[in-house]
Amino acid sequence: MKIYDLIVFDWDGTLMDSTRQIIDAMQLGIQQLGLPALPDHTVSHIIGLGLNEAVLTLYPELDDDTRYQLGLRYQQNWLNQPEQAPLFDQARELIIDLHQQQYFLGVATGKSRRGLDKVLQNTALVDYFHATRCVDECHSKPHPDMLEQLMDFLGVTPKRTLMIGDTSHDLNMAHNARADCIAVTHGAHDIDALSACKPKFIAKNLHQVQQWLSSSTT
Repeated sequence: MKIYDLIVFDWDGTLMDSTRQIIDAMQLGIQQLGLPALPDHTVSHIIGLGLNEAVLTLYPELDDDTRYQLGLRYQQNWLNQPEQAPLFDQARELIIDLHQQQYFLGVATGKSRRGLDKVLQNTALVDYFHATRCVDECHSKPHPDMLEQLMDFLGVTPKRTLMIGDTSHDLNMAHNARADCIAVTHGAHDIDALSACKPKFIAKNLHQVQQWLSSSTT
């Protein structure tokens, strides 16, 4: 018997291999505005947050207009990238397999609604998810709002909900919503940051996620 009814995925860095593109788009915006340089690992840590929260985290001392301009430059740079990032290996197979097993599937992401809808259509995964929540509809992670809305909408309790993500923001959102979580290490945050959040399991890839889910039955 399955121990979860609802499995919620983060998108960037969890299902889609987009971490490098996100870092590059933000770093280009920083250069365009002549802001103090930041190392890539600092920029990667804000992945998963809403854009406003991400920019504020990177440059808390900036005035409102400059923070707005950095967010705008990031969005423009992201849209101007010539190719969409690929899905991680096993992502499509995992989603289809879980859908066939009749799990409720959801997405909780720092992307905008427009951005998520675009990639769901482009990857042909849109029909496999029962509900999705984006940062322009909810509080930013690690606030539990996204997960709580998904659970309420689908009628699932926290004890029957699992969050899968690649950042501490994802895992802490799950803890704040009283749901279980597992981490993948192929995204934005390193294993030390993920381990500190005490997930149920830490996977190197989505194949290990699938194996863990197959073994986690009662």
